[in-house]
Amino acid sequence: MIHSHELFCIGNAIVDVFSGADFMRMEKFGISGPVQHIDRDQAEAVLSELTTGQGGALSTSGGGAANVAKISAMLGIKAAFCGCVGQDPLAEVFTEDLKRAGASVILSHGKEKTGVCLILSSGKERRIAASPGAALELSWSYIDGALLSKTKVVVIDGYILDNRHLVQQILMHSGSLKIPAAIDAASAFLIRDRTEDILHYSRNYPIFLFMNADEAIVFYNSILKSSRDEAGMSESEKIETIFLSVCPMLKIITEGKTFPVIVIKLGSQGAVVIAGGRIYREETFLASSGDTVGLGDAFAAAFLSSWIRGHSLSECAAMGNKVAKRILEVPGTAIDSSRLEPFAKSLALQKP
Repeated sequence: MIHSHELFCIGNAIVDVFSGADFMRMEKFGISGPVQHIDRDQAEAVLSELTTGQGGALSTSGGGAANVAKISAMLGIKAAFCGCVGQDPLAEVFTEDLKRAGASVILSHGKEKTGVCLILSSGKERRIAASPGAALELSWSYIDGALLSKTKVVVIDGYILDNRHLVQQILMHSGSLKIPAAIDAASAFLIRDRTEDILHYSRNYPIFLFMNADEAIVFYNSILKSSRDEAGMSESEKIETIFLSVCPMLKIITEGKTFPVIVIKLGSQGAVVIAGGRIYREETFLASSGDTVGLGDAFAAAFLSSWIRGHSLSECAAMGNKVAKRILEVPGTAIDSSRLEPFAKSLALQKP
């Protein structure tokens, strides 16, 4: 029997592990940069160190698409996640966390161990080390096309954009049925490498594209073939660039069409939505400090949940801001569903 889902999320199945850490001790495991990839032996060694340490560790399901499925399910949306895990205890952690949130879990099992992302903090400093493992083994053959056909929105994890064949298969299948796909850019480095692909997808398929300020500026510069480096810009300069340069160009790209819908997440400055040749801005009172891991995913989940329930783009952005503010209070998406219940009730009461 085929069960329909309102949101079908496809991407990397990752377990996020949050812990305090002594960075001098972490460096012996090769954890030395703010964000890096590590091999599985390194990850296992760090996990063992964290498990036996005094600080303890918090483990939750992670990965962009999984976070969207989790938060959307807490908001009352029928959400499913499809990905690839190993056959190990971390796979159980990942699965149970999503199920507890109310999401359906459709998993294949790869040869490698379940992907893990270590989020290590010491004071105000943070280091993130990822070992994607089995997550990278996801392929089109693992995805149930019949389930994909019974959804309102498909969510594609930005980190699988490098897997062109898989992304194209998903988009061709969903696009042929006029089912929109949502893609979060995931990182400025990925945007820089995949701007042409993203432009192609936005011209040929119904797309929601989510970016943060840095990613939007890189997207803009890549389209114009500009070598300007956003890394040297102040936050105020970035916001000015978004409104004076980026938004007008994206406005032209969207004119006369329902899609693409382009959403730029501006953190404490709220969000801006560009669609149909119009620009919508929603401000917020988002705190400037807190745990930002999973914040953009929570915004996207709330935005899409609101859109599925028939709300305007401005209302969708406003809901994204509200839910993101709540998620900022916890590590990653480790939030109790009761804290999102007011938003779930709001969406349930206003179904079209």
